[in-house]
Amino acid sequence: MMKRIFDIVVAALLLVLLSPLMLLTALIIALTIGRPTIFAQRRPGLHGQIFTMYKFRSMTSEADTDGNLLSDEERITAFGRFMRAASIDELPELFNVLKGDMSLVGPRPLLPEYLSLYSERQAKRHNCLPGITGWAQVNGRNALEWQEKFEADVWYVENRSFWLDVKILFLTLGNVVARKGINSGETVGVGRFRGNSDD
Repeated sequence: MMKRIFDIVVAALLLVLLSPLMLLTALIIALTIGRPTIFAQRRPGLHGQIFTMYKFRSMTSEADTDGNLLSDEERITAFGRFMRAASIDELPELFNVLKGDMSLVGPRPLLPEYLSLYSERQAKRHNCLPGITGWAQVNGRNALEWQEKFEADVWYVENRSFWLDVKILFLTLGNVVARKGINSGETVGVGRFRGNSDD
């Protein structure tokens, strides 16, 4: 209960304080990428239940001659890269927090198709609400390999507490300012999870 109250109060406060930045971001996206300015995607949350997660759009919809979308690296814009580096693209997820789909802190919600690929231990990451930030994000973010990410997620689930959440939020702020662990190399993100090869 304390965690939920904290999530609501902080998310509401941040939405008020950051509303000018969010409006400016939406305007720039509309002018440089086009509408819609918000990217909505289905993600698994608590106990694997699917919800719609919101982010600021950072890529165009450019496709090849056959109608297939170009790679993420080809579609992401300069402003999109800036948003990701500063984590501005994540701000609409504050609405997910208010709705109760997400928490401020928890394992990051990934793609629904990964659900069938997790080991029994990795699936424990869905034993709590997903978060805007989490233990994996403050310990490497996209610089981590998938197995390291999942182990960090499960460690959080098994050790979560209010004070751990507060610690993660402060570490997240430091990482965002330092732009630490945004991605590995020049790729967008860390690549898709293909399953556990040793299972």
